[in-house]
Amino acid sequence: MKVFDETIEQILSERLVALEEHFDGDVIFYYGEIHPSIIKTFRDFIERRATIEPHRERLIFFLNTPGGSAETVEKIVEVVRFHYREVFFVVPDIAMSAGTILCMSGNRIYMDYSSSLGPIDPQVFNGQQWVPALGYLDKVDQLLEKARANQLTNAEFLILQSLDLAILSRYEQARDLTVTLLKKWLVEHKFRDWTTHGTDRMKKGQSVTTEEKQERAEEIARSLGNNKLWHSHGRMIGPGTLNGLRLQIDDYSTDDRLRPLVRAYNDLLAEFIAKNGTRHFLHSRGFF
Repeated sequence: MKVFDETIEQILSERLVALEEHFDGDVIFYYGEIHPSIIKTFRDFIERRATIEPHRERLIFFLNTPGGSAETVEKIVEVVRFHYREVFFVVPDIAMSAGTILCMSGNRIYMDYSSSLGPIDPQVFNGQQWVPALGYLDKVDQLLEKARANQLTNAEFLILQSLDLAILSRYEQARDLTVTLLKKWLVEHKFRDWTTHGTDRMKKGQSVTTEEKQERAEEIARSLGNNKLWHSHGRMIGPGTLNGLRLQIDDYSTDDRLRPLVRAYNDLLAEFIAKNGTRHFLHSRGFF
């Protein structure tokens, strides 16, 4: 088994180096839930990569995650941005919920036709399990609307009466934090080089103002957080739909140089992780 692992490690290292040369950046791979318990490990992981030569100012962040904590995402971004000026996210498979929020902190997002982001419904721990905050708030809004229309059943009245207002407030705070983070990161990073209008016929060629960047960022944040639009917390949103939201995804589906490099690295690593049943996995040059 040791020989097998060493062989896999060597092959993955070679494929990682090829990606670093293609992007002219440091490549890292993150697999697993985005949970507060990973923060210290992730900090040490990034610090270690930043000390290995060659160290570049651009980070290529491969991400595969079902989601997790928005607060943890904020700390991960602070750690990454302390060491790197530019961050490109690559999503070969999925980056759902909090993973989508994390991708919004990047300067660029790379996906192919089979990749998916998800609605940005933040997960909040209710004391027993992680639950989607927006789904909970939407249901409460529905009940309140029925109450205003005098259409509330006795059973629904009992549900409203039993609500924990402190937990409800936490869900509202999680929702507002998500929107705040997206607006901040999109303007500072994703839209940093967006200087002139290119698609609006009325404004084509004109300079883009900070206010227009903020408006676009809020529009994207509200769209990705709109449960009435996606209908499911687990909805898998592809690059075509995301480009329709004017998020500007770098789609490598037809890139005959990049697609094989991404698939060769990601698919082997994903199979290795699945074989070992690992819940979290980090990989970079010098770290396996």
